[in-house]
Amino acid sequence: MHVDPLTLVCLSLATLFVALLPISLYRRLRRPFMFDWRDTIAGIAVFALFATVVERALNGFILHDNPATADLLTNPIAFVVYGALAAGVCEEVGRYIAMRMLARRGGRLPNTPQDSTGLAYGIGHGGAEAWFVGVLVQLQWIFFAVLANRGELDDHLTNLTMDSVLRVHLVLATLSPLHAGVFALERTAAFVFQIGLSVLMWRGVQAGRKTILPIAIGVHALIDVPAAMFQARLVPLVAVDALYVSLAIVAAIVLFKTCSPRRSEPRTA
Repeated sequence: MHVDPLTLVCLSLATLFVALLPISLYRRLRRPFMFDWRDTIAGIAVFALFATVVERALNGFILHDNPATADLLTNPIAFVVYGALAAGVCEEVGRYIAMRMLARRGGRLPNTPQDSTGLAYGIGHGGAEAWFVGVLVQLQWIFFAVLANRGELDDHLTNLTMDSVLRVHLVLATLSPLHAGVFALERTAAFVFQIGLSVLMWRGVQAGRKTILPIAIGVHALIDVPAAMFQARLVPLVAVDALYVSLAIVAAIVLFKTCSPRRSEPRTA
């Protein structure tokens, strides 16, 4: 097993880009939007709890531990509906709870831009997803690739089953510069979506709209439908990625045009 050095370089650069994206954006927007670091920490905490603990526990029960639901979800359409709704409900409920708590918190500086909290929270939520789902996973595969090139991979996989070892070799065999580019695009698009969803939720909470939670769940679910369809082998990956990149560009343009630091409203300290 050998991974091409060019592939390793591309994977490393793509991983570094995804890792630095939320950090650099936070630093770039911190002063003009008067970020409160606690908003970003709240986003990180909510993703860590609701996406990596609550959602995973729910998926484990529904997809594996409960024979009735596991059998039902072998139907591709049922799987797509469940997969999209599970992520939407878990993450948006957590986002809504956090936003409500942040809205009640005082101590903000006067004339803080209206989308400051939404953007700061979104960078934390989206950044946590970029790291947990993207960076840490890719670092593992880069590590495995280095071991494979040294001829030491199998010695480090002795605690895994034969099926798991074969899967590691199979994934390493499919790595390529194109894989690195797709990874960077997917994670960037997901990051943009998380910021957009956070700004949407924050504006809804500020306006006191009780319908913002179901709206956010619906939007999130719709975003996740193409990925769930790919997992169900209903559509090719290239179509899903092309759609996500297009939607992310549109979302980024909308955010850029509507979230100006000049669009502020007076606040009392």
